[in-house]
Amino acid sequence: MPRNPDKARRFVVDGDTYTRSVRHSHGRPGGGAGDCRESLTVHLTGARGALRIVFREGPGKLVPTGYPMVSGEVSLARSESLLLHEPGTVRVLMEEARARGWRPDGPSGMEIDGWTLFEAALRRRTRRTASAGAPPAPQE
Repeated sequence: MPRNPDKARRFVVDGDTYTRSVRHSHGRPGGGAGDCRESLTVHLTGARGALRIVFREGPGKLVPTGYPMVSGEVSLARSESLLLHEPGTVRVLMEEARARGWRPDGPSGMEIDGWTLFEAALRRRTRRTASAGAPPAPQE
């Protein structure tokens, strides 16, 4: 039986347990072209606030609106893409958010425009993959 895509998933980073979830939404009820967004929410177990990374559709900024993209995929003009359901992607986005001031145990939540993290997350992911001995993701 497949997992419920709306249910948060647990994962552990450096001994701390987090939950993560990916959602697709629209800025206005009923949505419409150019109004889609993909959000990744990360929450440290026992903490009050959560990190919400939002990727809004726009010129050259692609989020799933149907074929050919899959749930949780975000891309800049069909070049490299990030899959928000992958634990490795979540981890590099969290690292980048921490470098920009997010504190997992902070007293309140934080929302970040995901596109401001995109390129740095790709670089971190490529370095992490290369240091693990696997070939880096192909560049187009």
